[in-house]
Amino acid sequence: PEEFTKLRNDLYFFLPLPLLFKEISMVPDMGKWKRSQAYADYIGFILTLNEGVKGKKLTCDYKVSETVEKLLDLLETLDRWINETPPVDQPSRFGNKAYRTWYVKVDQEAEALVSTVVPAEKSAAVPEIAVYLKESVGNSTRIDYGTGHEAAFAAFLCCLCKVGALRVDDQLAIVFKVFDRYLAVMRKLQRTYRMEPAGSQGVWGLDDFQFLPFIWGSSQFIDHPTIEPHHFIDEKVVNEHHQDYMFLECIKFINEMKTGPFAEHSNQLWNISAVPSWSKVNQGLIRMYKAECLEKFPVIQHFRFGSLLSIQPVNP
Repeated sequence: PEEFTKLRNDLYFFLPLPLLFKEISMVPDMGKWKRSQAYADYIGFILTLNEGVKGKKLTCDYKVSETVEKLLDLLETLDRWINETPPVDQPSRFGNKAYRTWYVKVDQEAEALVSTVVPAEKSAAVPEIAVYLKESVGNSTRIDYGTGHEAAFAAFLCCLCKVGALRVDDQLAIVFKVFDRYLAVMRKLQRTYRMEPAGSQGVWGLDDFQFLPFIWGSSQFIDHPTIEPHHFIDEKVVNEHHQDYMFLECIKFINEMKTGPFAEHSNQLWNISAVPSWSKVNQGLIRMYKAECLEKFPVIQHFRFGSLLSIQPVNP
């Protein structure tokens, strides 16, 4: 966890408004992103958590800090607002406009929500961190959600580490409590407002909406004594073990949302089920995440940079 410690101990300097910028406006700018401190911090954070959850169940024992509890309260608030904002009658089946009403509430209250999580002495960071929270719940114009929004939530958590709100010993709770609860809220949004997948590749993509839980979920399975990659397409295995494994939670949601043969609606996952070991699945998914998400201009053009996640190049 050296990378995690470095993130946490990184000195924080507050910059005046405007807080965050979109720096990737053309395809050639992608090189700037891949050389940036933000990219190094972000991928380091993802890989550190990947290592931390290796071989562990969602239901294992781990520390739940006060900050984690506050984050769960924040996500519970977002969940409650969905209940308070039912879908409206409209001709179009997808993209229910009630989502925009829900999003306005998030937009207005984001800084207040984040201020409950960030230590008082780092309160100057709240407006910057709140932007990542707002970016993590989908797009209110298109009423869609995808891996770029998921990345914004991971960036939100990364920033909380950089200001010391989350610490090294929160690693398991970050994935198993906070991120898992975030997934539940996003799935509820997707169902309630029939959100479109943002930038989906259809059957050629890994999943319509998420990617990170497949990476961390495959790491959970590394060296598992009985469950192998080919088992995740077995509904009996999924139903019996989804409460312990994030990967199977994802498969369960896909099975609930899609009809027809699994090989047809989720071809990439079907192919992955033939990989001989979970460690190879995990390594392959990390490579795929970099190639299909972090190195794709349509995703990264929306990413915002500031003083916590900086576009400045990594020091040589």
